[in-house]
Amino acid sequence: MPKLEELKSHLKKGVIYKRDELQKWSKSIDRHLSELTGEGTLKRVGPGLYHFPKKNAFGFEPPADDMLIKKFLDNTNFLITSFNYFNALGLGTTQLYNKQIVYNHLRSGDIKLGNKLFSFRKKSAFPTKPTKEFLVIDLINNLDSLAEDQPKVLEKALKTARSLDQQSLGYAAEKYGNPKTRKLLATN
Repeated sequence: MPKLEELKSHLKKGVIYKRDELQKWSKSIDRHLSELTGEGTLKRVGPGLYHFPKKNAFGFEPPADDMLIKKFLDNTNFLITSFNYFNALGLGTTQLYNKQIVYNHLRSGDIKLGNKLFSFRKKSAFPTKPTKEFLVIDLINNLDSLAEDQPKVLEKALKTARSLDQQSLGYAAEKYGNPKTRKLLATN
């Protein structure tokens, strides 16, 4: 069996592979990856990441965001969020943002994975799922990055913060808030 065919025999549809993982089945991994991406068997979806896409009635299925990030970071300790989530708080934010934010403990910077741009931000703490308290804290933390009327949004965010469970909000502020956010909420 030719070496390329042997490598193909180990691939499973819908799975994302790191270059290093595939290296155990090939002594000429870069040449084989070039051939596999050239023929469309594998799609390069990030630095050192390759996806063997499944085909459905609409074409090839892109990999799920959480699968991409899990493989890229080599762990599951991250939170995918977006400034778009702030729109659900009812604070008058209406902008739509293309970038998703990935809070994690390992990487920082903007990285394109698949066809999407992810902003990786290294944080010491973040919840497993975004709560309303976390979103209010996150909004205030990122207020300078919003394309909204910032003073107006801050005023509404502080008003909303007063209506939330104060114990949960205090915990979220202490754990996830930057010093400026904690100070704003303490004086509110």
